[in-house]
Amino acid sequence: MLSDHTAPPPPEASDNPGLIPDVVPPLPVENRMARDLPWQTAGQWLNLGWSDLRTNPLPSLIYGFGVFLTSALVVWLLYRFRLDYALFPALAGFLVIGPLVANGLYIKSRNLEAGRRTSIGEMVFVKPRSTVSTFFMGVILLLLFLLWNRAAVLLWALFFGVQPFPGMDEIVQTLFTTPRGLSLLLVGGAVGALFAAFSFAISVFAVPMLLDERTDALSALGTSMAMVWNNRPVMIAWGAIVLTLFILCITTALLGLIIVFPLLGHGTWHAYRALRPRDEHPQ
Repeated sequence: MLSDHTAPPPPEASDNPGLIPDVVPPLPVENRMARDLPWQTAGQWLNLGWSDLRTNPLPSLIYGFGVFLTSALVVWLLYRFRLDYALFPALAGFLVIGPLVANGLYIKSRNLEAGRRTSIGEMVFVKPRSTVSTFFMGVILLLLFLLWNRAAVLLWALFFGVQPFPGMDEIVQTLFTTPRGLSLLLVGGAVGALFAAFSFAISVFAVPMLLDERTDALSALGTSMAMVWNNRPVMIAWGAIVLTLFILCITTALLGLIIVFPLLGHGTWHAYRALRPRDEHPQ
């Protein structure tokens, strides 16, 4: 015979809101990309780059001289074939492909970490750990450079119409003394800054990564972007140093590249090491 006294039903969780919260907050996850380095650390990277440059300086200076000769040849060819309208975009685009050109400098800095000397032959004939991906990286950066160049041409056409480029002698006066020229400087500077920031973020660490790790080009680009984004104060400072020294090279008719390019290449390697230590990625 069943009892008339039955046990009460178990309470529903909703009957006691304080028992189990409606929304359980996620557990905190450590951001392994963020190093929380102060912006002054960028100066330390520059000092470390200078130290690498002074140690067995001849290969680095020869490397920088080769970059200077190549850059001067490109400028001469632009004038020779009357493509001087592409000079400013070409100089700006150098910041896009610069990390790729600096592969040999990364090799020297890596060898110095291991206590080994580096010859100019090792710096010129570099064999990355991800050879095929490095090739695709070069293609991607080249396409980005061409896109930047095309954007500059379109901006000129928007402000001055479809007309021949007046030449370097007249363009400076036009840009700084006419309303349309000043407007082009303002808009072009903003567009160029976006291209420069994006190019810098995806390439600054992607090229050293392909040299040092086995990975693919897109992963390296994405990781470089994440490293820059999660360490914005110090990377903004490093980007400002790179831009300032590059402008200094332009004012010296590119002769400054002989010293500045190796200095920045070695410094970039130390920045990469600081933000992505060796013990945190597979070899």
